Amino acid sequence: MGQTDLTCEHPRALARFYAKNRRDGARLLSSALVITTVGAIRIDHPVGQVVAALGSLVCLYWWQCYRQLER
Repeated sequence: MGQTDLTCEHPRALARFYAKNRRDGARLLSSALVITTVGAIRIDHPVGQVVAALGSLVCLYWWQCYRQLER
């Protein structure tokens, strides 16, 4: 088992999982942040914990991809 890397080194392979321009990438990232915040508000419930954890992972991944998009 090798070390996994969450960078977007292959933009063509990940094109269907993320936007191709910064405007759409910002929209995706802000939507994921809203969903993560909703999960964080209900962190006392098991569903809120799952939503917050998964949303955080998606936000981190999409933020990494967003940083690599051209302006």
